Amino acid sequence: MSELTEFRKAKDEFFATHPQSPLTPEQRSEFTGLRYYDEEPALAIVSEPRVFEDPELVDMQTSTGETAPYLRWARVHFSVDDRDAELTVYRDPGSGDLFLPFQDANAGNETYGAGRYLGVDEQPDGRLLLDFNYAYNPYCAYNDAWSCPLPPPENRLRIAIRAGERSFEDYA
Repeated sequence: MSELTEFRKAKDEFFATHPQSPLTPEQRSEFTGLRYYDEEPALAIVSEPRVFEDPELVDMQTSTGETAPYLRWARVHFSVDDRDAELTVYRDPGSGDLFLPFQDANAGNETYGAGRYLGVDEQPDGRLLLDFNYAYNPYCAYNDAWSCPLPPPENRLRIAIRAGERSFEDYA
């Protein structure tokens, strides 16, 4: 079993049984697992970040109309199916974790309409691992009770990222 398969199995188990699952009790009673794209090794991309000279603290709009503060930290450039793309990576000012909210060309069809998230791993050489196979839906994709940062306009791609979680069809 691959690391990604194990990760997905653990996530499905969390969603099905954990008290902090974003699913409502009604959703959990019929939950059979999230829908994922097949693993796509070409979408595990290592990119050199172009760190902004003076990272700006921005208020990112959320799904509930509130805002959440993030440092606008760096831009990353990469290619998907021979098409160039760029996204902005943000840093959580509290934890220091890197955060990549994005919306791709599949949003509203194969993937959640508001966009998805990606955790970004800093490599020992300073480059970033963008493994889109781990792209995930924000909790508001499952339940309106959650407030989720929305991908800003600069992180809306015109290309499809066919990796990671797909849309959650059971959400009503």
